[in-house]
Amino acid sequence: MAWGACALLLLLLLLVLGGGGVHCLEVTRSRRALQRRHHLRSRAESGATILELRHHGGGGYYGSSGKSGRRSREEELGSLFSSDAARVSSLQRRAGGAGGSWAEDEAAAATRRVPVTSGARLRTLNYIATVGLGGGEATVIVDTASELTWVQCAPCASCHDQQDPLFDPASSPSYAVLPCNSSSCDALQVATGSAAGTCGGEQPSSSSSCSYTLSYRDGSYSQGVLAHDKLSLAGEVIDGFVFGCGTSNQGPFGGTSGLMGLGRSQLSLISQTMDQFGGVFSYCLPLKESESSGSLVLGDDTSVYRNSTPIVHTSMVSDPLQGPFYFVNLTGITIGGQEVESSGFSAGKVIVDSGTIITSLVPSVYNAVKAEFLSQFVEYPQAPGFSILDTCFNLTGFREVQIPSLKFVFEGNVEVEVDSSGVLYFVCLALASLKSEYETSIIGNYQQKNLRVIFDTLGSQIGFAQETYPTVDHPVHIDKKKHNTKL
Repeated sequence: MAWGACALLLLLLLLVLGGGGVHCLEVTRSRRALQRRHHLRSRAESGATILELRHHGGGGYYGSSGKSGRRSREEELGSLFSSDAARVSSLQRRAGGAGGSWAEDEAAAATRRVPVTSGARLRTLNYIATVGLGGGEATVIVDTASELTWVQCAPCASCHDQQDPLFDPASSPSYAVLPCNSSSCDALQVATGSAAGTCGGEQPSSSSSCSYTLSYRDGSYSQGVLAHDKLSLAGEVIDGFVFGCGTSNQGPFGGTSGLMGLGRSQLSLISQTMDQFGGVFSYCLPLKESESSGSLVLGDDTSVYRNSTPIVHTSMVSDPLQGPFYFVNLTGITIGGQEVESSGFSAGKVIVDSGTIITSLVPSVYNAVKAEFLSQFVEYPQAPGFSILDTCFNLTGFREVQIPSLKFVFEGNVEVEVDSSGVLYFVCLALASLKSEYETSIIGNYQQKNLRVIFDTLGSQIGFAQETYPTVDHPVHIDKKKHNTKL
């Protein structure tokens, strides 16, 4: 059997088995719910706002069929991985010593829980949530590395295809464009690193509109005007929410309406809702690509969590000069209970990011992790790499695969075990290497599945806990050092 066919077969098996360990899945099984599965909702529960989160995966490996065949599926997944690599490269420039920004690249009073789900149906490998904006809804990618929330707006000069109707400012009486002399326009300039240009070279005034341009190194971008309108989060209405109304947008955003900016900036959703939610938010990213959801929780009410292990915290590393990112110190990694030895851990600082897919490590750490993994996975023959994943295996003919456990160790001896489904991507080790030791490692969303990840911006700490939802698929036995997956 060709390696590509083997990969596809294993993927289908993994999707059926659903991996092992704990699950932050809310499985929808009724006929009515299945009919509604393409419409994400937010709801109030136990005093919390719940945003449904879904994984937003590529249309290739995730259910494509017909004459396009295996090759087009692999090509589409490869394209998504290439976009992920470009994002990682863009974050490096913004976080590194060269500075950089999008512009250069061209006390909680309440809790709200918003469903978060897989974005598989919308052709992206990220996670999505649906919020109310004006009088309509917008399905957006949940992104902890973005300073600004933006959606595509009508009339749109150049927009990517999206599933929901375009946001129409003319249909919302509460919509208004922000002027150049507004404090929000000033904050936008600080967030993007642009000292000028947001007003087209005009002298700031009450009559000129504040424009924005967010661009990435892979060529994707969003351009439009800064505006405000009512934002609805599970019944909680945020009046005057500032966002980007984009009329020219292109990039690997799938069929979404735009991005939800959860980064550390004055214009992020977290900063704008500081009075309501106290600068605390968390998420649990779901495992599967359909009929399941995790949640984005705004506020510090831990009673709405479903964690099966105690919450452990590590300190954030603050650096005002390095963008909106959430940094923590990574002090070690264990594979199958074996501590990985590498001088690269001395650098420490990593970004925890919901918008990057695959975890990328500096070369010295990645090579040490790869070597240890191969030593414990020696009974399985290697196969050619795929895109950014260079450690792949031919698992043809195996009825059971023993996958070594993977743990990240953060400052304070905080150990966080990756769900078994986050160790392999199809038949490849789900980790990638950065190009240089001077770059910053990034913990991607693929390794954050089934974890409650809690961002406390005022307390300057990030918490982790495993989150348990009922398991409805074939059980997978897990021991302390290896995940035994029966195929």
